[in-house]
This record gives sequence, C-alpha cells and structure tokens, in this order.
Amino acid sequence: MNAVVMRLALQAVVGRRRVWLLVALVAVLLVVAFLTRWGSGGREESTAAMMVNFGIGTLVPVMCLLIGTGVIAPEIEDGSVVYVLAKPLRRGAIAASKLVVAQLVALVFTVGAVVLATEVAGDADGQLAAAFAVTTALASLTYTTVFFAVAILSKSPTISGLLYALVWEGSLAGYVPGVRDLSVRQWALAPAERMLEDVYTVNVHSDVSITMGALLMVATMVVALVLAVRRLARLNVRVAD
Repeated sequence: MNAVVMRLALQAVVGRRRVWLLVALVAVLLVVAFLTRWGSGGREESTAAMMVNFGIGTLVPVMCLLIGTGVIAPEIEDGSVVYVLAKPLRRGAIAASKLVVAQLVALVFTVGAVVLATEVAGDADGQLAAAFAVTTALASLTYTTVFFAVAILSKSPTISGLLYALVWEGSLAGYVPGVRDLSVRQWALAPAERMLEDVYTVNVHSDVSITMGALLMVATMVVALVLAVRRLARLNVRVAD
C-alpha cells in the first residue's frame, strides 16, 4: 500500500459533498430510530425489525456505495486517475490503498450509526447493538469492496450501485427466499442470529450458516478486488497508448 494514494483517497471521500450525504443518511437513520422508539415504547423486537430491514438492509449499502465509489470514481470520470496510474506503483498496491481507506471510512460511519440508532430505538442490555455492530462491520467490508470494483468496472457506478443496493439488497433480499441466499445482508446476519438466539423477544434470522456466510463474503471480496485490479491494468495500458 502507498501512503500518498491513501491520503488522496481519504481526501476524495471526506473532502467533498459525499461526506455531507453520509451525515444526512446517518441523521435519517437516527430520526427513524427515534420514531421507532416513540411508536413502540422501545421494544427490542421493533428495534431489530427496523435495523434489519431499514438500517442494515437499506442505508448501510447506500452509505457503502457513496464511500466505495467515492475513492476512485471521480478520478476516473475527470481523467485525473491518469496521474495516479502514471506513478511507478503496482496496480494492486493502488487498488489496495484506496480500498483500505474506503473500508475504514465505511466502518466508522456505518457501525457508529447502527450502534447509536439501535440504542436510540431501544436496546435494554446492549445485546442488539453488539450483534448489529458485528453484522454491519462484515456487511460494510463486503459492500465497500463490491462498490469499489463497480466504480472501476462500470461506466455508471452510481446507478448500478443504487439498483443493487435498493432493489436487490433492500427489497428482494428481504422477501424472496431464493434471493436471500445470495444476499450480503443475509451472509452478514448469520453471526447476529447466533449472538441473539437467547433473546426470546427478538427474531433475527439468516438463511445461511456462519461458515457459509463468511466463505461467501471472503470469496466476493477477493473476486471483486481481482476484477478491479485487472481493470486498472487495462486502463493503464489504454492511457499509455
């Protein structure tokens, strides 16, 4: 990894309007959490349902989309990525540097927002917050890697990412049995299901086991990163020509 590339990636995410969009999404989640508490009296089952379906199911992938694409998509769009690729650095080092920054920023925003919203909505002993923190961290790492690759592979990464986040993860993955097996949300929920199995008032379910979910998330991240690095290499060749 390269410190200069990481610094530029961090500036691209937190130094533009994307950071204010992230703050706005966090605020939306907190407002919904407050309304959930107000409407349910802080019942944990209501908190769990809201977080699984809206927080983790919708807002987390959208936040990861903003961050994962934000570290490289603007550079590709305005052509400034040429200057990064012109440096004597391996394409893998460039991709890894940007991706690590994106993942760290995603973890800070998503995990922090989910834990805070869970406590606001209602969490008697902190078990929900701990379980959802683990789920959010796993989901964020995977989503961010996928959207980072989409930013490099697609000509319209924002549209492609939104379709995936809102249609596949936000809607179909929550209601269509066959789709749930191929959902990052379901993979990441497996540890939460285990952690909350003794909380009789909460029903958090995953369609895959912890082992299978972990394997699928690792495989997805590896494939996404490999595709991104290969695309960067071809982009470098085209620029050089």
